[in-house]
Amino acid sequence: MKLLENKVALITGGSRGIGAAIVQKLAEQGANVAFTYRSSTEQANAVVESASKHGTTVKAYASDASSFEQTQELIKQVSADFGQIDVLVNNAGITRDNLLLRMSETQWDEVMNTNLKSLFNFTKGIMRPMLRARGGSIINITSIVGIKGNPGQSNYAASKAGIIGFTKSIAHEMGSRNIRCNAIAPGFIATDMTDELDEELKNKMVEATALRRFGNSEEIANVVLFLASDLSSYVTGETLTVSGGM
Repeated sequence: MKLLENKVALITGGSRGIGAAIVQKLAEQGANVAFTYRSSTEQANAVVESASKHGTTVKAYASDASSFEQTQELIKQVSADFGQIDVLVNNAGITRDNLLLRMSETQWDEVMNTNLKSLFNFTKGIMRPMLRARGGSIINITSIVGIKGNPGQSNYAASKAGIIGFTKSIAHEMGSRNIRCNAIAPGFIATDMTDELDEELKNKMVEATALRRFGNSEEIANVVLFLASDLSSYVTGETLTVSGGM
């Protein structure tokens, strides 16, 4: 039996990178999967086509994770389409890097709204269905930057650090109803975003990790699978750092 058979997972930002790998992994392990994307319809359709080959139902929904109204409507639609939601993966995130001296209010607000407010939107929306089911797993994707900080990323670091505090609080609020909430803090993961970095910076990043390499999206998806499944039934309020020993 697969680890997530007969489960339904909702993933934000599932059309590319780590999000797409999570969609694939959970579908591979038997979950029916709904995922959101903001604008990349072609990429989203490609993920649906690929993940559906595992024999489960996979659907993509265009939605802005930073919008409370859109999120509540989306959760209603997913609940109607799938009948339940057992796993929520808050993965949607953006960067708007700049030194604080030069950072605009817009750059700050965009990162906070997408990276942090989206957790409020989706977690609040998912609570009643999970409370009725008396169970569920909420998984929040934070970052090693939220733990260590990084020059030029004060907005991103603050949003990702906020996710850790949010995760611990929700774990305490919902634990008595058998709803778990955990976070994953990836280190340097090879994605289209890191592909744009210059080679010197990439080499410095590699030297900063004990395993002397970048991680890949599937390695994050494997940890999501662990937290989504009953293998982690006594794990809540934790932040699992997946950084290659940075």
